[in-house]
Amino acid sequence: MSHRFTRPVTRRDALCKMGNGFGMLAFASLVGESLATVGAFEDRLPGQAPRKLDHPARAKRVIFLFMNGGVSQVDSFDPKPMLAKYHGQPLPGGEVATERKTGMLLKSPFEFKRYGKSGIEVSELFPHVGECADDICFVRSMHTDIPNHEPSMLMMNTGHTQAGRPSMGAWLTYGLGSDNKNLPGFVVLCPQVPTTVGPPLWNNAFLPAMHQGTFIADKVERPDQIIGKDFDPKKLVSFIHNKDFTLPEQRRELDLLAKLDKMRQTGEVRDPQLEAAISSMEVAYRMQTEAPDVFDIRKESEATLKLYGMGSTARGCLMAVRLVERGVRMVQVYYAAGDPWDHHSDIQLHRKNAKDSDQPFAAVIKDLKSRGLFEDTLVVCGSEFGRTPVVEVGGGAGTTQNGRDHNPFGFTMWLAGGGIKGGMTYGATDDFGFKAVENPVHVHDLHATILHLMGIDHTKLTYRYSGRDFRLTDVAGKVIHDIIK
Repeated sequence: MSHRFTRPVTRRDALCKMGNGFGMLAFASLVGESLATVGAFEDRLPGQAPRKLDHPARAKRVIFLFMNGGVSQVDSFDPKPMLAKYHGQPLPGGEVATERKTGMLLKSPFEFKRYGKSGIEVSELFPHVGECADDICFVRSMHTDIPNHEPSMLMMNTGHTQAGRPSMGAWLTYGLGSDNKNLPGFVVLCPQVPTTVGPPLWNNAFLPAMHQGTFIADKVERPDQIIGKDFDPKKLVSFIHNKDFTLPEQRRELDLLAKLDKMRQTGEVRDPQLEAAISSMEVAYRMQTEAPDVFDIRKESEATLKLYGMGSTARGCLMAVRLVERGVRMVQVYYAAGDPWDHHSDIQLHRKNAKDSDQPFAAVIKDLKSRGLFEDTLVVCGSEFGRTPVVEVGGGAGTTQNGRDHNPFGFTMWLAGGGIKGGMTYGATDDFGFKAVENPVHVHDLHATILHLMGIDHTKLTYRYSGRDFRLTDVAGKVIHDIIK
């Protein structure tokens, strides 16, 4: 095959031609070659964080199970008997100032039960998670800054309430790379784009493009399936296969591009953006063979498929385990499109979401154990904020409903594996589950702890941009040592 040009070929020309040859497989959506594997320091990109860990790592990889929309802590993992006792009465201390008008205290309609040797109480909504209580640390004193979905989602994912900052997955791949040069270092799984925020939640922002998360839409055809009749793992990643160029032709083009870039580098400063794009293209090339295999859950046993249950969340959780098993640094599993846990009108709607999530979430822990990955895989589960212990008052006539408003002042997240102490609770909200009052944990503290478990000092993982050094935890954050083994 020959190519004809009417003028000399520049590096930029070559890059554009190669990009077209790969079906524009998204420079920014595919993470580059591992920067954490054994090798010389000289080949790392300019501005790339050092490979050397700041201290021994307890975890090598992260699975983040995200219940987008705001799960209610007092109906899931933070039982409050006082809610039942004072049901229908005003909250002591005055009206709750969150986002919408609220009314009287609302008891949880769900029963709580003690699980395991630890005796931790978990709602009837999550019996499978409850069975794993001895492996889990429930942080009951989380808090964040703003009672709105979009800024709180950004805070939980990027450490800032406004778009334009790198996501946690981008920071992790920037600092540690991936352990598989044929797969992205950061993958996001959801049936459809979650919330109105979308891509900024897994954005690389000012970090090199190779650290952008790769979004995979993994919606099942029917909720009672995990593998539908039309399931095709080759179609999960957009443009992964190029119908116009064979693999050998793509290989020759990439080799040519690399030679042109090397020739241009002589005596000049390296271009990190260009090199990140070339690295992404290399991964795009290699993914054509490995990605379909890792996403092909048909290769799992019937017992494993049964362990996870049915639905898109089940499929996403199973794919997450398969991805980290292959060396992907971080996988994030969103529950569904939009803000599906956002139950203002009726908290009973939590039942369906919990039914979809409970078994797969527990299966992640059980499956990681069976594969020998639990001890060095950190599992994080939660929402962008919690919900109020009082009823929301809404509707055109201001009528009382059976739902709860957003609550950034106190909520629960849980962690397991990867150096976390299991069978414990940490921190507490007040008697009604409204505000964190004992050992409060800000989102910055959570991020600092996650990085610490990965062998990174959160104050040292920085990137200079626009005249100052940025980091995931901004200028705050402290490691929660009490929950670490």
